[in-house]
Amino acid sequence: MKWHGRGRTRTYAVGALALLAAATGCGGGGSGAGPAGAAATTPAAAREPSRAASPAPATTPAAVPAAGDAAAWAKWNLKPLPPAPAAPADKPVKLERTGTVPVFSEVKTTDKVVFLTIDDGAEKDPKFVEMLTDLKVPVSMFLTRDIVKDNYGYFKPLQALGNHIHNHTVDHAQMSKVPPEKQKSEICDAQSALTQQYGSAPLLFRPPYGDGANTPALNTAVQQCGPRAIVLWRESMQIHDMQYQAADKKLRPGDIVLAHFRGPKDLKGETMTQMFGELLARVQEQGFAVARLEDYIQAPAS
Repeated sequence: MKWHGRGRTRTYAVGALALLAAATGCGGGGSGAGPAGAAATTPAAAREPSRAASPAPATTPAAVPAAGDAAAWAKWNLKPLPPAPAAPADKPVKLERTGTVPVFSEVKTTDKVVFLTIDDGAEKDPKFVEMLTDLKVPVSMFLTRDIVKDNYGYFKPLQALGNHIHNHTVDHAQMSKVPPEKQKSEICDAQSALTQQYGSAPLLFRPPYGDGANTPALNTAVQQCGPRAIVLWRESMQIHDMQYQAADKKLRPGDIVLAHFRGPKDLKGETMTQMFGELLARVQEQGFAVARLEDYIQAPAS
């Protein structure tokens, strides 16, 4: 299997996302504790292998948006992000059609970009569809079948913008706490439903809480059901700021950021668009662009 992302065998910190977990119990990041099922004996140095020594990021040019784009960002009271570079011809992550699937929480790149991922699907705010239509910021959606099945249609306009839909189980089970057959049904049944509803099979899988990500049982279940990688994260969005796994609380090129479809009930009165706007502002303050995760992944040959 060829896979060129960083940290394939490392332990990933996920921590407890106490506030946002209340609605559907999805995990956050940055407490220093690894996800359930990860090797507890992995030393700290192995968990954070020389991220500071990564190749210098490519310089991203300052944003010079078209007038319409500038107006769109102003509509949401945001400063424009730098434009993302062209998708690399040589994809940093190369997935194989069979065999063990890789586990990763960032993509090896010198492009000064991060990747935004949104989990679950609990909040279905029409204003968020309007926001992404205006701003054209790419996201990857990891949907939980039983959370979205009351309104599969909500996510179709987001998909039509070029955003991909991936697998986040049937009912948000904590995977290391259920037997292998249940793990398989959680992934396979969600895979079937999402494929039927959205017309393409999810390429990626994310376990709730990041739980069991590095266990052989979960890897086997993912292989049996169709996704070809397990995707974790380096930062998780709270309400106004991100929770970082890195001690210096800074983004790195290629980081994957976790957010959730959440609304006022779980965001202390903030809306989904307000939370996402805060996320974009934090990315913009650090000078990063947002790229599409799938543009950096080579899917298996059919």
